[in-house]
Amino acid sequence: MAMSEPSQPILTAAVPPRKALRMRDWIVLLRPRQWVKNLFVVTPVVFSGRVAQAGVVLAALLACAAFCLLSSAVYILNDIVDRDADRAHPTKRDRPVAAGLIGVREAAILSVALAGAGFTLSRLIHPTLGIIALAYLGLNIVYTFWLKHVVLLDVFCIAAFFVLRLLAGTSAIEVVPSIWLLLCGGLLALYLGFAKRRHELMLLGEESARHRSVLSEYSAAFLDQMSIVLLSVTIVCYIMYTVSPEKVAEVGSHALTYSTVFVIYGVFRYLYLVHHRGRGSPTETLLTDRSLFVTIILWFLYCGWVIYRPF
Repeated sequence: MAMSEPSQPILTAAVPPRKALRMRDWIVLLRPRQWVKNLFVVTPVVFSGRVAQAGVVLAALLACAAFCLLSSAVYILNDIVDRDADRAHPTKRDRPVAAGLIGVREAAILSVALAGAGFTLSRLIHPTLGIIALAYLGLNIVYTFWLKHVVLLDVFCIAAFFVLRLLAGTSAIEVVPSIWLLLCGGLLALYLGFAKRRHELMLLGEESARHRSVLSEYSAAFLDQMSIVLLSVTIVCYIMYTVSPEKVAEVGSHALTYSTVFVIYGVFRYLYLVHHRGRGSPTETLLTDRSLFVTIILWFLYCGWVIYRPF
């Protein structure tokens, strides 16, 4: 009688529990990687020369946290409204709402809760910050349902979101915003917005209008012209900021002007990545391109040294 062979254990791929997947879906829905944009909120405290004041830094960090809540609320609203169009996008189709991993009702409840929490925190930090938070939410709602379908105004809205972040930072620490700093931030955001539109146009090709109807109003040549104009004006504005009499008096020299080298290389590097590496999202590009990331760190460190050096 033949002996039966001992049974061998069957190896199966480890499958993450549904609870773990569910948590991951909620985290993805918040888009924490996009919170990098809210560093604009803390920029004023660095350039105001008040980093050594603990109360001021705390107010700036809390304002940044409030805008993380607000921006996540807006991203969720956008995912709900654009869920059908996102399914036509090669990467956005994997977003939790578009993929059906999180229901519309659940996402809507979370969006409202985050918006309420972000506004409440903003209002507690400073009344003016509460008004800016409301303006940010209101403009995003109008953008989501209307302005993102209007050529040019769609990108101008994106720039306005960054300017509001800068204003949020100045109101949180109660300083008068520099007009040059606001211009630099707004113009840079415009440049990044048009570069992102070009990336979407090239990535999606003939299907671009199906994903975002306003893309049918743009062409690669037009967007390239916009990039050239905005690059030039942004660099000039930054130079004017560094040589402005009030900034020179505050720093004590023209040393901040030399930081322009990092700014020029950074925007040129991003332009190169858009045209030759197929990059488009500013956040993803910043987090994945080592050269750009190091350039921004070096710019930040140099500016910090110039503003806070003890001699």
